[in-house]
Amino acid sequence: MRVVLVGGHESSDGGDLVRFDDVDERVSIATPGRGLHNSLSAFLDEGETVVVLPMTFGRNPTMVADTAKTLRWLAPRHPAQLALTAPFGQPDHLVAWLRTAANRARATDADTALLIVAPPSNAFDEAELHRIAYLVAAHGALPEVAVAIADDVDAVSAAVQRLRRLGASRVAAVPAGFAESLPVSDAEDLGPLMSHSAVRRVIQTRVRDALAALAAGSDGIDQGLAADHDHGYAHSHAFEESQGHGHSHPHAHPHTHADGTTHTHSHADGDETLAPAHAHQH
Repeated sequence: MRVVLVGGHESSDGGDLVRFDDVDERVSIATPGRGLHNSLSAFLDEGETVVVLPMTFGRNPTMVADTAKTLRWLAPRHPAQLALTAPFGQPDHLVAWLRTAANRARATDADTALLIVAPPSNAFDEAELHRIAYLVAAHGALPEVAVAIADDVDAVSAAVQRLRRLGASRVAAVPAGFAESLPVSDAEDLGPLMSHSAVRRVIQTRVRDALAALAAGSDGIDQGLAADHDHGYAHSHAFEESQGHGHSHPHAHPHTHADGTTHTHSHADGDETLAPAHAHQH
């Protein structure tokens, strides 16, 4: 059995995932596209069962959908050999782990400002991180929670200085993805968002669940293809309604608009696999 971890902007295009190859001796790292296609083809042609895991906290749904498209081409030629897992995590998990980091910083100094650092990606995924940061701040663990879209020392340092000008005497920084550390700055580096062992446990759980589903006849590809639905301008409900067509989803919740019309939205149910044990404490 081969496990392929697929990385995007949350893992420096897979570069931050290399250290997790100790999860199993048959772990490979890839990015969506031709490289992933070629790697999977080689493993499948050798007769291996391959489990593909999109390494995202839910901020890169396009990567999940692109990965699923590659699997869709290969699966018919290799029945029961190829499975796509659920994404590593969901935004709610990211909120929980960032709250854990905020609580660690607060334990040292209650006046600390938390700086959440992520490399540049795209407007939608970056906006999602700002939403997540707001939720972290709303729980009140720290007086100031900010986001830095930065991938070098100068950009991180500039964000730290902005917080200092706002009155922060201490700034603690934490990556929003799988980076082990951050570019050196005068902020305190809180280290990786999740411990090595915690990431390993989630990977193992995702792989186990995908293998069980594959044995039951579900390869997870259809779910992956829908991952970026509602992501970006072209998929907004407002656009669809203005064009006079709608759609339905499983696990629907009613949503009423100002004009009195009602339709339903689906919401992904996250699991607690990677939520910190104290994530729901206030």
